[in-house]
Amino acid sequence: MSTKPDSATIKAMAAVAGMAVSNEVAARIANSVGPAFDGFAPVAGTLPFDLEPASFVAVQNAKVAS
Repeated sequence: MSTKPDSATIKAMAAVAGMAVSNEVAARIANSVGPAFDGFAPVAGTLPFDLEPASFVAVQNAKVAS
């Protein structure tokens, strides 16, 4: 997601995570994370996030071929 989330998106994401939030709380969360999205906007889509975080441990524990 490269655009700032709105309160409806926050509410949906919270519901998927099993956390019900009110419209007011969703709006406050969207408002509070907005500046972070604005700060990263200039580099959005250019950072090398080619590995999922879950594979980090597997890569770290892999034996190096000699």
